[in-house]
Order: sequence, then C-alpha cells, then structure tokens
Amino acid sequence: MMEQFPWLTAIVLLPLVAAFFIPLIPDKSGKTVRWYALGVGMADFGLMCYAFWRHYDASQATFQLAEKVVWLPQLGLSWALSVDGISAPLVLLAGFVTTLSMFSAWQVDRRPRLFYALMLILYAAQVGVFVAQDLMLFFIMWEVELVPVYLLVCIWGGQNRGYAATKFLMYTALASIFILVAALAMGLFGDTLTFDIAELGLKQFPLGLELFLYAGLLVAFGVKLAIFPFHTWLADTHGEASSPVSMVLAGVLLKMGGYGLIRLNLELLPHAHVYFAPVLAILGVVNIVYGALNSFAQTNMKRRLAYSSISHMGFVLLGIASYSDLGVSGAMLQMLSHGLIASVLFFLAGVTYDRTRTMMMNQLGGLGQAMPTVFALFTMGAMASLALPGMSGFVGELEVFVGLATTDIYSSVFRWVTVFLAAVGLILTPIYLLSMVRQVFHGASADQMCDLVPACDLNDLDLKAQGNQEANCFGTDCVLPEEAEFKDANPREIFIAVCFLGLIIAIGCYPKVASQMYDVKTMAVNAQVRTAYHEAFPDALQRSAQGRWSPTISAARLNLRMSGQG
Repeated sequence: MMEQFPWLTAIVLLPLVAAFFIPLIPDKSGKTVRWYALGVGMADFGLMCYAFWRHYDASQATFQLAEKVVWLPQLGLSWALSVDGISAPLVLLAGFVTTLSMFSAWQVDRRPRLFYALMLILYAAQVGVFVAQDLMLFFIMWEVELVPVYLLVCIWGGQNRGYAATKFLMYTALASIFILVAALAMGLFGDTLTFDIAELGLKQFPLGLELFLYAGLLVAFGVKLAIFPFHTWLADTHGEASSPVSMVLAGVLLKMGGYGLIRLNLELLPHAHVYFAPVLAILGVVNIVYGALNSFAQTNMKRRLAYSSISHMGFVLLGIASYSDLGVSGAMLQMLSHGLIASVLFFLAGVTYDRTRTMMMNQLGGLGQAMPTVFALFTMGAMASLALPGMSGFVGELEVFVGLATTDIYSSVFRWVTVFLAAVGLILTPIYLLSMVRQVFHGASADQMCDLVPACDLNDLDLKAQGNQEANCFGTDCVLPEEAEFKDANPREIFIAVCFLGLIIAIGCYPKVASQMYDVKTMAVNAQVRTAYHEAFPDALQRSAQGRWSPTISAARLNLRMSGQG
C-alpha cells in the first residue's frame, strides 16, 4: 500500500493546497501564519526525504516513483510525475532552500498572509517543474512559477521593484514561449500524439528539426540560467527583491534552466547537442569571465552576488558541453553547490541589511567588530563561493575543469584555451568576494553609519526625495539607519546559516553525499550524447588532421566504441 502511495503528487500538492487555507487562519499579527507556512514547508521536505529514502534507487537511470493519470486524452495531456538522478537532488534542493527562506522571512510584517501564500505556491511550482514527466505539465508548472515571483518582487521589493518585477516577467514569460512551441512540435511529430518525456525520447527527430528545437529551448533555458546575453534581468531582480526571495531565486530558480538543458536538450535532442556543444562551451567561458568582471563594478552587495551567480553558472554550461562523465557530473554538483552557497550569501546579505538598512558597500564598514558572528558566517560563505578546498564549490568546479580538460572529443587547442579562460574567471572570483568582505566588515568604522540618509519608510514616502536612490524597503520591521541596532546574529539566523554551511562542508569533504544520487543517470545521458556524436562524425579523425577546430577522437578508441566494446 505504501509503495502505491502517490508520493510525488503529495509533495507537489501539499504546499499548493496549504496556501489556500492561509486566508482562513485567524491571525492579526502574522505570527500564526508564519509558523503554519514553516510547518508546511518542513512537512513537505520531510515527505521528500522519506519518499526518496524508501522508494528511490540511485543505481537505476530510469524514471522512478512514476505516477500517471490521464488528464485530457484528446490532447494527449496527463498528470505524469516521476524522478530520476537528474531531478531527485534538485527536488531536495528546492525543498531545503525554500523552507529555510520562509524561516528567514520571520520579520515580514507587510501582508504576511499573501507573502507566505505566494511562497508556498512557488514551493509547489518549482518542485512540479522538476518532477513533471509530461512536457506540457512541465510548461504549465514553469509558467505558474512566474506569478508568485513577480508578485513577491513587486510587493516586497525595493524602490525600483516595479521595473525589476516587470523585467523579470517579460524576459522569462517571452522566453518560455519557446518551451511551448518545442513541446507542441515534439508531441505532434510522428504517428502518435504524446507529451510524455520518456516516450518522446524514443522518437527519431530529423536533424533539422532537432537543431530548431534545440535553439529555441536554449533561449528559454538560457534566460532562466542567466546565460549571456540573456542575463540582464537577474541583477535588477536580485537588487530589488527581498532576501528570502533572492534565496529562492538564486538557490532554485536558476537551476531550473540547467535542469531543462540536461533533461530536454541533452536527453531528447542529443544529435543537435553535437553541433551546439562548442557554442555552450564558449558561452560558459563568456559567462565566467563577464560575470566576474561585472562583479567588480557593483557597489550594491546583492548586485555583486547576482553577477557572481552569472559567473558560476558558466561552469554548469562547461560541464554540460564537456562530453565527459566527470564534466556532466560536475555540472550537476555545481548546480547543487551554488544553490546552497548563493542562498546563504543572499541570506547573510539580508541579515546585514536588517541591521544597517542599506545594501551599498560604500556606506558600510567596520561591521566585523559590531557583528562578529555575521562576519564569520559571511566569510565562510564567501570562501565556499571562491571554491576553497573542503567546500562544495571546489569539488564541483574541479570536476568541470578536469572533465573538460580530459575529454577526448574536443581538440587539444580548444580544450586548453577554454580551460585557461575559465581559470581566469576563477582567479577573479576571490578578488571581488574578498574585497566585498573587507569593505563591508573592515572598512570605515560602523560609527559612520549614523550619517546615512533614511533608507526605509513604512509610509512608502518618496525615497528619491530623501536622497537615497538605492533604498530597499522589504517590509521587514523597517526603521531608520540611525535607529538601527548593530546586534549580532540571533539564534534563528545562526541556525539558518549553519544549515547551509554544514551541508556545503559535508559535500566538500565527502562529495558522494550528493553524487551518489545522480552519477548513474549523468553517465547514461553522456553515453547517449557521445553515441550521437559518433553517428554524426564518423570521420572525425580525418577532419582533425586537416587542422580544423572540430571535435576529435582517437582512432583506436573510436573503433573500440563503435564496435560496442567501449
């Protein structure tokens, strides 16, 4: 009976249904609502852990915990859910990050019912994206996720929240049209009408159609992953969003783009990936270097962290494009690692803002003496982000580097130039992160904070008239800077940060904690892509001998693999 229980349906619907009960809760202060939302988040995360622990087999590359109920048979639509090695760890990441983000929003006093209801709807939608096996259901969940994010930024954001929220919606909504077009094209192709991802994987699409679908999906997922040049919405949204929303945005929503690339572009369109892989590698290098350089120019803490996220997503692209088991595995680990690291950094940036009422680094300084615990936690998060050995960021980026450098597909020139340029970005990362830590926690004395202009006003006054165009008012117990108390982190804030940092260190010291969930699946996906490459370029050795910058493979290994012995 327990094996037949619809675990994934329960995981998706629990926070969604719970959100609609919030208006019925008798609560004037908002305290009951926040405990209710936190309880729902913890229950759903606990349900995930139990279901995967008891019923998920990491040694299998197939879809598991499959549930399917015919929805509209005339249109081939169904409520089809399942998980595998790609989706299961991201589901856990979504539950972990979103639950802690709701716990971090403990001081929200502006429309708390609406805030927590939207957070629960967002919780359900992002989990739905990762477990949807029906491509149209995937698209619906993708669209549902946009609505709560737009409202959370638009209502609880900073001074320019309207602009940032609209820009986010315009970019992501317009880009998602490509998902709909691709879903319809794949579902209608052939003799059978189906949107089931497993069944779509069995269809043989013409190369021209694959290339067209791959390009469209690359745009859709590239916007969500913040690939250059579709990245400009990210810094604006992070700069205006409240810290709990930024935690979910950086920790989970960016990963939806990487998940889509692996799930659809690699699994369903492997022959097109053969032609696009070098493009992804180049875009990955551009993301790494461009994001790192732009971080230097940011004086707003959250905008600097946003461009840091753009840089780190470049490693995901490099891993996906590497044609190696280690590289694809590193891309998965990089997504999980960055989800944890970015979440804790944005959370601690919010903790700093709660004390200082500003995100501008040139208005901060000397906070290390007033808030030593926040300083210590922030420094640990920064060290994890700059890939310090012993932290999860180091393992993920190392796997990507080694996977790309040792692949037998690309020419040696292409590999080493790509690795060298990516290493330049890696060198820039500690510079802009440690300079931020120095400026915020060591620069000028915190006594100078009393000279700041008002940065928050409960009455929504014209903050530009007050002379502070970088003001952020998130509706979290707003006070003026001169009235703020520079108190150190409280037990709730320490607990949240330690939850993230503890898992970051655990994965850094023993990566198998995470990799055992997806290794078998990523190897299967990479084998499929390599097979498509061998079919597309059987004469790769001759073309390489002509001096072209094209993928190459040794003759001995090519013959071995083509004969089925490799």
